[in-house]
Amino acid sequence: MTKRPTSPLLFSGSDWNFATLSRTYDAIEAIALEELGLDVYPNQIEIISSEQMLDAYSSVGMPLMYQHWSFGKRFVFEDHLYRKGLRGLAYELVINSNPCISYLMEENTMAIQALVTAHAAFGHNHFFKNNYLFRQWTDANAILGYMEFAKKYVTKCEERHGTAAVEEILDSAHAIMDQGVFRYRRPPRLSSEKERERARERLEYEEQTYNDLWRTLPSSADSIDGENLSKAEREAAERKKALNLPEENLLYFLEKNSLILEPWQREILRIVRVIAQYFYPQRQTKVMNEGCATFVHYFIMNRLYDQGKINEGTMLEILQSHSNVVFQPDFDDPRFSGINPYALGFALMQDIERIATEPTAEDRDWFPDLAGSGDWRATLIDAWANHRDESFVLQYLSPALIRKFRLFLLSDRAGDNFCEVASIHNERGYEAIRAALARNYETGANLPDIQVVDVDLLGNRHLRLAHYIKNGILLEEENRDATLRHVRRLWGYDVSLCGIDASTGETRYERSTAQLSQ
Repeated sequence: MTKRPTSPLLFSGSDWNFATLSRTYDAIEAIALEELGLDVYPNQIEIISSEQMLDAYSSVGMPLMYQHWSFGKRFVFEDHLYRKGLRGLAYELVINSNPCISYLMEENTMAIQALVTAHAAFGHNHFFKNNYLFRQWTDANAILGYMEFAKKYVTKCEERHGTAAVEEILDSAHAIMDQGVFRYRRPPRLSSEKERERARERLEYEEQTYNDLWRTLPSSADSIDGENLSKAEREAAERKKALNLPEENLLYFLEKNSLILEPWQREILRIVRVIAQYFYPQRQTKVMNEGCATFVHYFIMNRLYDQGKINEGTMLEILQSHSNVVFQPDFDDPRFSGINPYALGFALMQDIERIATEPTAEDRDWFPDLAGSGDWRATLIDAWANHRDESFVLQYLSPALIRKFRLFLLSDRAGDNFCEVASIHNERGYEAIRAALARNYETGANLPDIQVVDVDLLGNRHLRLAHYIKNGILLEEENRDATLRHVRRLWGYDVSLCGIDASTGETRYERSTAQLSQ
């Protein structure tokens, strides 16, 4: 048996102070940078109370968040469950910013503080900085400054226009937040502080001198001679071309083209849209992001133990917490709510290490370049940088891991009164299971595809939306109709939504706000 070195312990017992945190941070940093080769933003670690953590929960984890009644409602709900012992709190919260901000709860023991420092300040931090989705779709350098601007701006609007008016716009913007992101083209970078100041001045000027861009449009009651009609048609055609339809980003379209919104309302739509875009990469990388952070903390904590810097009692506490995080309930367990992203992500990372160092004949057939290479660190660093959940599962889910998780594929067609086991544990089945699980993490397949397709500029200014139905999944009617009312509030005129089967082009339904008001 190999004897562990007898280095001075970083800490003993559950109590901590800032000197202990600093000493432990330095030891964790050395392993993260030198042994794992991580590349991270500068870290800013803050200690907060459980109530502050609940507050962070309620405002979707963003510091300097503007006020809205829904955040208070969520705070009361989470606080009620926490105080009744029905729900615990996360040990930490991490913000994708530069510097990377990690919030640690003051109630944590020192062992847990060490664990979450490795998890958040190095695991999540490295992933945020290096993954291509975050590099492409978010701006870590500007987000905190922008959120400060957003909070002040919303507060100023409440003072000037009243809380009710601001909440009405925010309610509608939040209702279509999921349809407020660019999925296929890169959004513009957030502006610098100097540019934001210019934007503030420009908005204030526009509020004093604003004239409706659409004032030249004739109403249906106007008498229009041929010359004026021709001119109006030309102007409408030019505007329609400028609208660049179809448009996938509904919030962006309304912000730029709504007929009734004032400048301050447009800026609030932009604020909500920027926040939605900020969270968009996190939806696509939940398994990878949590898997990366969990793998990093597991590796670092084991290295600290091997170096003799933490004792057996500390390691047992860490392993208990780690086991709770990666626990995967069985399908018939009351706690089952799907595949635990921590469990799947961590298992995938560990499996890559196994295939690189101790491959089987099966691994050599499925992963000829990785199997036996020994360089699992480079493989993980590359995967963390260049994949999202869908492609990562499709690339690295092995037959061994499929068997470990006991995965199989069910065929459940709406017209059948039975379920069929379509794929089992054979070579063809492994490929089908892997492909099906990867599709489950495709963001585009899990969110409704709703686009702005037409606007009647010369007539009643009717806004037409299309919902491209995939796999026969329709929108829930009550929520659909409520959301249409919110879109109408922001557009100012009638809005219709047409459900079109994406595979056949058949129209399945059509609903308009005119019908809702009858």
